[in-house]
Amino acid sequence: MTTTPSDAPSDATDFAAPITARYFEDYVPGAVYTYGSITLTEEEILDFARRFDPQSFHTDPVAAADGPFKGLIASGWHTSAVMMRLYADHYVSKVASLASPGVDELRWVRPVRPGDTLSIRTTILDARVSRSKPDRGIVRTGIEVLNQRDESVLTLTALNFFARRPDHRSSRF
Repeated sequence: MTTTPSDAPSDATDFAAPITARYFEDYVPGAVYTYGSITLTEEEILDFARRFDPQSFHTDPVAAADGPFKGLIASGWHTSAVMMRLYADHYVSKVASLASPGVDELRWVRPVRPGDTLSIRTTILDARVSRSKPDRGIVRTGIEVLNQRDESVLTLTALNFFARRPDHRSSRF
């Protein structure tokens, strides 16, 4: 996996709070953030697929050339792992993350090929305080993985629990 300097969040398009001081209250519905990039090499695609998704269109460039995608493509699970790396590095709070109950609507919508450079676009769909545990909230985020042509290659909806800011009684919630 090759990363570039654009892996660092841009101040112009990032949260007001840094990832090391970000709490539930900082995840505002409607906000959109883009982070990336990671470029996948043929060797990385082959290595991942040989270990975790051994289908010929992921593991054998010669067979893949005659296959349904007319060339080697990354496993959807590899694309998901790249998404998770960008998501964890740039979006998920380093101080308030309380894990995730899962994802919904995972779709691999376009093949990822060797040399593709991936980024993520996150849209905060909603955020609500937990009724049973008011010291935390749940954030629902739409995530798109984009290639270098700004084409969507993966979409999903993530759910995350985040701790509320210690002084949350004075927050917007």
